[in-house]
Amino acid sequence: MIFDSIGGIFRMILLATMAYVAVVLIIRISGKRTLSTLNAFDMIVTVALGSTLASAILSQSTPLVEALAAFATLVALQWIVAWASVRSSGFAQLVRSEPALLVRNGEILHDALRRQRVTENELMTVIRQSSARAPENTAAVILETDGSFSVVSEDGTEDGTAYARAGLDRGRQG
Repeated sequence: MIFDSIGGIFRMILLATMAYVAVVLIIRISGKRTLSTLNAFDMIVTVALGSTLASAILSQSTPLVEALAAFATLVALQWIVAWASVRSSGFAQLVRSEPALLVRNGEILHDALRRQRVTENELMTVIRQSSARAPENTAAVILETDGSFSVVSEDGTEDGTAYARAGLDRGRQG
């Protein structure tokens, strides 16, 4: 069967439109930070928001108001965690991981790879996708707090500022 009834299709279109408008308003009120994925916690909230929106649209057993209440609760919790993280470094350390240095001055830091559960093949893929092309052409490869990788090319322009701001020094492994 392609669909149960034309009424079900109209219900879904109406719910999708109403949910979309409500979600846009909630996100506009809460700010740009709500949908950022700067760390694992942000990603979890973003996935949960998408799941909640899908439930509101597709599930006949989830009333729209309840789904929007859940959505607003997730946004509020994310806002509270971000607010507390900005004001308390201890709280920020509790909910966020630190960046990890995986390559330093062209040398692969195998202990750091093991601790971060990154294989050398995965690292090489990241390096190949960058302009560096090989570990020896990199000043650093950093596994960021959001799970992405930063590749700093060995071009002599890095003065250590990026390392310091990331909480790393060029001599410390991730």
